[in-house]
Amino acid sequence: MAAPGMHRIVIVGGGTAGWMAAAALSRTFGEAKDICLIESDEIGTVGVGEATIPAIKNFHLLLGLDEREFLNAVNGTFKLGIEFDHWGQLGDRYFHPFGPPGTDSWAAQFHHYWLKGQSIGENTGFNDFSVEASLARAGRFGMEGDRKPNYAYHFDAGLYAKLLRRLSESWRVRRIEGKVVDVKLTTESGMIESVRLESGELVAGDFFIDCTGFRGLLIEQALHSGWEDWSHWLKSDSALAVQTESVAPPAPFTRATARSAGWQWKIPLQHRVGNGLVYCSDYIDDDEARKLLLDNVDGQTITEPRQLRFKTGRRLMQWNKNCLALGLSSGFLEPLESTSIHLIQNSLIRFIKLFPAHQIEQAEVDQFNDDVRLEFERIRDFIILHYHVNQRNDSPYWVELREMDLPDTLAHKIELFKSNGRVFRDQYELFAEQSWVVVMMGQGLKPGGFHPIVDNLSDADLRRFLQQTRASVDQLVQLQPMHDAYLRHLQGVEGTESLRA
Repeated sequence: MAAPGMHRIVIVGGGTAGWMAAAALSRTFGEAKDICLIESDEIGTVGVGEATIPAIKNFHLLLGLDEREFLNAVNGTFKLGIEFDHWGQLGDRYFHPFGPPGTDSWAAQFHHYWLKGQSIGENTGFNDFSVEASLARAGRFGMEGDRKPNYAYHFDAGLYAKLLRRLSESWRVRRIEGKVVDVKLTTESGMIESVRLESGELVAGDFFIDCTGFRGLLIEQALHSGWEDWSHWLKSDSALAVQTESVAPPAPFTRATARSAGWQWKIPLQHRVGNGLVYCSDYIDDDEARKLLLDNVDGQTITEPRQLRFKTGRRLMQWNKNCLALGLSSGFLEPLESTSIHLIQNSLIRFIKLFPAHQIEQAEVDQFNDDVRLEFERIRDFIILHYHVNQRNDSPYWVELREMDLPDTLAHKIELFKSNGRVFRDQYELFAEQSWVVVMMGQGLKPGGFHPIVDNLSDADLRRFLQQTRASVDQLVQLQPMHDAYLRHLQGVEGTESLRA
């Protein structure tokens, strides 16, 4: 596909996706590219993606963004993982930490040793061998000792977009205020030539990035890139989001609580708490959902509950001709495992690595789309796992999810684990083996056996190994300050002496 060079990049839409694109591209290419971003103050953004996974630190390294500066600008807190309440059965609780529990051997992961330990009477919980889970339970966070925790962040999405905008504009990105009302395609190639604003102004470009949210103004309305619907697996189609006052020091983790027809999130920031309910409107109406959410938040509400509608799935072509879709315009997977910002980040990194030199090569477009498809599908499977592996009988919703047909890739993964605890990470898969293990065992799926290499240890040696592992975790946790004290230190309110006190 011929194109007149790739000098002019036009980003349509702001918010987190738009300004992440502006920041990454301007930081990478400098003055070699003319980058502009079109957004309208009259068009709101979804702005509820306030929890992340550890990979975001790599994006900040690309931007040269200092962690202290970032956290103070976005009222951020640290995140060690996600606590899941009531997902296996009512009353159940488990923690999905960002770091691996225990120590693996070359042939078998740590959970095989733990499973053998259970069979000989060791009753320490699996999460007790995780530094991140143990820190979260204690409300602690810090960097003392040899083993540093794996972590991510919670932050105010609106403030994050403003921070990225300041950085982008300092790197010569031009912001254009206005609404895009029309997209002009070239007659010969069908590529995007320009977009027309409500004011009548035409903005021409060589490459366009669609950050227009669910509308997909460029990628779908103009280029008809297609959609793959996953709502038969992921049945939720609605969400309510509300902010509340903080009534306690911020916890260093996200909480996801399963409800009768969906789940509720709780994301603690420095200055407030983000709450929301993701639900399926076939099983609960909007008024009931609103009451359910407001009955289960702590503290006074700061905002009115905000309604969101969505359909899970992905754009069949996320790069089509001279247009790249990012964020909600590229697809939607509910935020159960905080993957939305990661998908934006990874698509940007892939796109930069494949950035057209002079013209768009279809082989490179196909490579990009195939890689993104695989990543979307693997994350999809991991989210479906949370719903499918349950023993709840308190509502038709959970029964139907337990009995639904699964993607072949997920069905294979579950069967592999059920036999002898085997888990393998596929190509382009975001979540490592320990994440699958924690969710499957946390929701009541226990394998029928474990790797025979574990039998090389005597029962006494295995007990000693497990006890020493647990002791090293406990020792490291006790070295760390409380999470809120560490945040005050980063804000300059407290010095390092108070952290050690």
